[in-house]
Amino acid sequence: MNSTKKLFILYFYLKQLIKKYITSTGLHNQIAAEEPLQKENSKGWIGKLILKALVTSIFIFFTIVYLHQGNLFLNQDGTSVFNKIMAFELTATFVFLLSVFLVHRGISSFVNLKLKGSPIVLKSSVEALLVIFSAVLLLFVTVLIPFFLVFPEIDVIDMKIRLNYIFMAILALIFYYFGEREQSKRRLEKELLRSAKLQKESFEAQLQHLRNQMNPHFLFNSLNVLATLIRIDQARAIKFVQKLSEVYRAFLQNSEKELISLEQELNVVKAYTFLLKTRFGDAITFNMEIPEEKKELFIPPGALQSLIENAVKHNGSTRKDPLVIKVTTEDDSLIVSNKIKSRKTATTSTQTGLKNLINRYRFLTDKQTSFQRVNGNFIAEIPLLKLESKEEIMKKQTY
Repeated sequence: MNSTKKLFILYFYLKQLIKKYITSTGLHNQIAAEEPLQKENSKGWIGKLILKALVTSIFIFFTIVYLHQGNLFLNQDGTSVFNKIMAFELTATFVFLLSVFLVHRGISSFVNLKLKGSPIVLKSSVEALLVIFSAVLLLFVTVLIPFFLVFPEIDVIDMKIRLNYIFMAILALIFYYFGEREQSKRRLEKELLRSAKLQKESFEAQLQHLRNQMNPHFLFNSLNVLATLIRIDQARAIKFVQKLSEVYRAFLQNSEKELISLEQELNVVKAYTFLLKTRFGDAITFNMEIPEEKKELFIPPGALQSLIENAVKHNGSTRKDPLVIKVTTEDDSLIVSNKIKSRKTATTSTQTGLKNLINRYRFLTDKQTSFQRVNGNFIAEIPLLKLESKEEIMKKQTY
């Protein structure tokens, strides 16, 4: 009677899970309709910034020369404008502008992080004050002090210094509001799209994971095993139901998470491998050697379970020639390997599970996943990630 009750509990549990899957399909189709978004390449931004500062400094330099001399290359007395002082001014202008552009990125990041949700008047006021103050300070450090050190014999009129302060402060405000601010908005828009894309990929992976678990063969085989156990070993049958419910419960609990600890994933896999061992017996073996310190790192939920499912699905096994699945770590990577064994009945593979896993990692880290055949073995390698704070993630994404 107790075993029958357990079967009914399992039936209604699976029924609710299937219902959740069906009702979620509409949302999945809506999200899947979005166009793919390429991850913004943050490499080389400093080179672009240097080029921008160089071109701008040359433009400003020759503009000022023309306004003062009426000619781009000659002074009013006919001598060349290219002398020691002009070379210094061009170099100092470049250093100043490069410093300004770098500081502007920092100001934009600071305002977006620390003043998020603040009134727009407050944000704009803080931005303007920071831009003006930084421009004045950078002008003093990168232009005026070096000028007095290199040319101590030249007296500079105080009015000219004040005009330089005002001109550069206005110039910095123009560059910030018409340059960095617009770029910051575009970066934020791209990040929002990237986040939506990550949610889409994660949701697709969850659905695929659910499809795998809802696979009729998986359910029928599990229930057939359960029916057999009820007749011959009720205690083991009860444990089988408990482990099966653990697998489904873990999926529901982790379905909204982007990352879980390896220790949490191993707890789910422990229940899942129990089901497989009960079904296949000595025809399948699991060797897991995971150092304790690695269990604190993170992976996408269901990643390890998907790799084990993939190995079982595409390889044959017998008691005399069992399928041995090894789970180990190397540096900050999780490695799942098995000897390739042909099945008596061919299976059709779309590799959707592996593709989803690759895409999920692509939006979580720059580290690469690896799936390859080496000397008759299939080796899957996925990164183990460290959980960063929101501030660190946003700073990395901004730059």
